[in-house]
This record gives sequence, structure tokens and C-alpha cells, in this order.
Amino acid sequence: MHRDLPPLGWLRTFEAAARQLSFTGAARDLNMTQSAVSQQIKSLEGHLGRALFHRRPRALELTQAGRTYLPIVRDAFATLRQGTRIVVGETQRTLNIHCNMTFAVRWLAPRLPRFRAMHPGLRLNFMAEIWEPDRPSDAIDIEIRFALRKPQGIRAELLRRDAVYPICAPGYEVTLESLTDQPLYDCANLLSTWGYWAEQQALRWEAVPVTYASTYTFCLSVVEAGGGLMLGHDAICSDLLARGRVVRPIDHSAPMAEAYYLILSPQADEIPGAAEFAAWLRSETAADLQSLGREGTQA
Repeated sequence: MHRDLPPLGWLRTFEAAARQLSFTGAARDLNMTQSAVSQQIKSLEGHLGRALFHRRPRALELTQAGRTYLPIVRDAFATLRQGTRIVVGETQRTLNIHCNMTFAVRWLAPRLPRFRAMHPGLRLNFMAEIWEPDRPSDAIDIEIRFALRKPQGIRAELLRRDAVYPICAPGYEVTLESLTDQPLYDCANLLSTWGYWAEQQALRWEAVPVTYASTYTFCLSVVEAGGGLMLGHDAICSDLLARGRVVRPIDHSAPMAEAYYLILSPQADEIPGAAEFAAWLRSETAADLQSLGREGTQA
């Protein structure tokens, strides 16, 4: 029996659990229950006659057998994917890219024609949501994630870290002294808030009313219409500032708590165009920061 190949589903579950080092995380990725994942791993271990994981109180850890088996399983899946594309006559698959909606609309979309001109035959699929997922999906090949810290356990690198500063419509009358009397908008679930910005400037900021929205896009629409102020940052606002759609009425900025990270999935190396798109993101970011007078990503 040990000479027989284990079921493909068991191997897929093992790869997900090893990637997440969590049965719960694997269950989420595979749309299964945690108990089903646990049972499949036990079945696979019984089939192999080897334990693949150490079950720790708060996490999983691969055994020596698990560490040896994981690259073999991943290589086998890569061969299957490539072979399937050859059999069905598809030598190039779609590159799936994920980022939050505001970054997609305000930064990525205006620059995308440049990438298209360089790679006209590459097929792209963009998934833009309000907030980033807690864990990358198997369907996502490249992700630009806005997060407080670098994601762990996956291939991630710092793409850019900006500063935050007040912005408003041209002609909006406001000074540092009158700021707290103005309508202020902020994006919920961020740490780079008005209170954070004020603390960085050593300003008194006690119970100042702020209107919160779930997206930067809503706040930007209000601000562009002359409805108040919000905290902007360069990835989202540099083009608006350059075109005079918004202005910085107060020359006070603070380093942003969050940053943008580039994440490559385990299968990204096998997908035509993934390396080129990642390199293009790095190049566009470097050029963007250079034009703003900032070298590097300000890690």
C-alpha cells in the first residue's frame, strides 16, 4: 500500500497546511472544515507511515519528513499544472493580481497602460476589494497589501512606505489653528489617524470630531468637492496634487504607520508574466519616489 500514490486531495491539503502552518488557515484556503483538514492530514500520515507535522499548542511545525516531502509535492503540482496547460492547448494562463480598491483606482490604473505597452500579450485579471484578505488565496498570484507590518510566512517585501499629511480642495480656507474646527474625514481601521498625525506634530488633540468611512475613495470624493479635509499619502494623492485637484494647506507630515507590501504566491514563479509584473511594480514605485524627492522605500 505504501507504494501507491496517496489521493491528490490529501496532497493538496498537506501543501495548504504546510504553507499556512495551520489547519484552520488551510481550511479557509480550501473551503473545508478544520476537522476535515485534520482528518485528511492524519490519513496521509497513515498512508506514508510518517508524521508530517508536530502539533504544537498554538501552531504546526513540519517534521523532517514533512520538510522533505513538501518541495516534492509542490514540484508535482507544478508539473501537473504545466502539463494540463499543454494538453488543453493553453501555454499561458491569466495572471491574477489583488490589491485594495483605492490603490487600484488611484495608483495602479493610471500607470497600467505603460505595462500593457511593454507586455501586450499578457493576460491580467485584477481583484480589487475594500480591504485586503487576512491570508492570500490560492487564486491570487501577486498581491499589493496595505498593512501595518510585513506579512510573515509568505514571500513578501516592502514596496513603499509613505508619509501622511492633511489635504483639501484648492481654495479651502484652513490654518493649523483652525484645523480642529473643520469637517475632518478619515478611513476606518487604520492607525495613521488624525490623532496619530497630531501626536507626531506634538499638537493638542482632545475629542476632535472625525467622520469615518470604510474607504479612502469616499473621503477623497468629499474632499475634492470642498467638503473638508482628510489625511492623504503619496501613493494615493500624488497625482491629485500634481494636477491641482487637491492641495496641502498645512506643511506638516508624519511617517505612515502602515506600508505597501508586494506578495508573491508560491505558484508565481511558474506563471508567465508574474516576474515581469513584480519587476514593473518595483520600477514604477522607485520612479514615483524619485519624482517626489524620496529615494528607496523608506523602510
